[in-house]
Amino acid sequence: MRMRSTVPMRVAKAGYIVMSTVFFVAGLILMIWPDASASSLGCLLGVAMIVFGIVKIIGYFSKDLFRLAFQYDFEFGIILIVLGTIVLARTSDALNHIFIAAGIAVLADSLFKMRISEDARKFGIHAWWTILMFAVLTGLVGILLAVLPWESARLLTMLLGVSLLSEGMLHFCIAVSTVKIVQNQYPDSIESDYFETEAIHK
Repeated sequence: MRMRSTVPMRVAKAGYIVMSTVFFVAGLILMIWPDASASSLGCLLGVAMIVFGIVKIIGYFSKDLFRLAFQYDFEFGIILIVLGTIVLARTSDALNHIFIAAGIAVLADSLFKMRISEDARKFGIHAWWTILMFAVLTGLVGILLAVLPWESARLLTMLLGVSLLSEGMLHFCIAVSTVKIVQNQYPDSIESDYFETEAIHK
């Protein structure tokens, strides 16, 4: 029986790391230069959401060993793609649309990652507390972005920078600590067939 291909897992893990780096750098840029124009900010955020949404959907179907990092990524990948499309379509509007969309996405992601940290703890992964710490920090910033869209654009842009920086560190930690790729991983059907055969023999 053929082994499962590791290519989707490697693509998803590499995508997580690359996007984590992009978010980290973008967060630093927004914190240092918070006077970015609405159109530039909207385009940057919209494209990043769509690309990361695609990476998350690929990760969901990659079936890595632990099944921790990508277990909620199909639903959240779709949410990111939809929100990214909305942000790109509304870049000419007021900044509050961008910050609300970003806040919702960041908050939702942090809630998923809190669940992942709990699962990682049960798996005995030592970095679970780091995942939880960044997830809580990211969620708090996401709440601020979602409920304070009428504050000064400069302040909210800096908050967005903090959230992107935290998101980058969160996803990097998850990709490194929970995505395990093995060369001799069999398809899931083998496991189900094995259990069915064992049950018959008993």
